[in-house]
Amino acid sequence: MFSSNDTKTIRRGGTYLELESIKKIYAGYSHVYDALFKRFFYPRIKHAITYMDIKPGDMILDVGAGTGLSFMVFPRHCRVVGIDLSQEMLKKAKEKIRENRLDHIKLLSMDAMHTGFKDNSFDKVFISHVVSVVPDPYRLMEEVSRVCKKGGQVVIVNHFKSRNKVIEAVEKIINPVCKKIGWRSDMCLNEFIDRSGLHVKKKYMLKKLDFWHILFATNEK
Repeated sequence: MFSSNDTKTIRRGGTYLELESIKKIYAGYSHVYDALFKRFFYPRIKHAITYMDIKPGDMILDVGAGTGLSFMVFPRHCRVVGIDLSQEMLKKAKEKIRENRLDHIKLLSMDAMHTGFKDNSFDKVFISHVVSVVPDPYRLMEEVSRVCKKGGQVVIVNHFKSRNKVIEAVEKIINPVCKKIGWRSDMCLNEFIDRSGLHVKKKYMLKKLDFWHILFATNEK
């Protein structure tokens, strides 16, 4: 599954500094992440994975696995590799694996924009609340396209800029603050879809007024 450059990281200019900043932010979150975010994030994570139509033997990449909020939803008949940049978040995820005997899940510390997996390693890729966190979301999607098989499924749960003009104005104002606490609030959904190169088959929110979209896409390479 791994290529010869499995330890490759970004170390050029500002991107490296951004990655180090993200590590520090999420190291601070690690002990309180579930308490703060589970009730907001988990319902959408559960919905998205449930509708992924995961088949026996499927190899799945969980990008930004964090503390492992997704782990109990993945069926035991598949194999899951969860990656995250934060060692502290992964420690919490490992506890979930051990306590629940989730032998079908493996964890690795990796930069999602440069993973080190071989081409076409995964049948499906799940990306939860990561697109607006990484320094370069389009580099992330290039990497996802590379490691996912042609015709494979890519499922994304993420916040995108609202089309409501009032909410959009608020998002622009608070975006600098959001960046300081680990994510951006001004990413445009349609622009992301166009630039990511994914063939999106379904996109929707669980509620009429929601902060998060769920995207089901096909990796067409």
